[in-house]
Amino acid sequence: MWLIDQLVEQHIRAAQEKGELSNLPGEGAPLKLDDDSGIPPELRTAYRLLKNSGFLPPELELRREALELNDLLRQLDPAERHASELNKKLALLEMKLRQAGMSTDFLHGEYADSIGQHLQQEK
Repeated sequence: MWLIDQLVEQHIRAAQEKGELSNLPGEGAPLKLDDDSGIPPELRTAYRLLKNSGFLPPELELRREALELNDLLRQLDPAERHASELNKKLALLEMKLRQAGMSTDFLHGEYADSIGQHLQQEK
């Protein structure tokens, strides 16, 4: 067991002995766990800490940025000068994502259009 896992276990046991973990909201309800089966066991704790702190792996950060740019471009008039610069930046992000081995299908096609329509309906 890794050092951080041992420290966490010690803190949990101490809190249980003090009764700090009794009668909490949601007690007895099933946990909603993220599927981390694709992550090696020795990296799961570190990844969870990073995720809970708001950090993303570089590839996912690029994906998030590409989605934001794509949404912005859909709202702009294509004739605007600014749209050309954003299109270039989006193309660069797509190239980086492909180099990282990630698909960019989420930016194109029916799936992207249906997601956009769904999001517009929710507003």
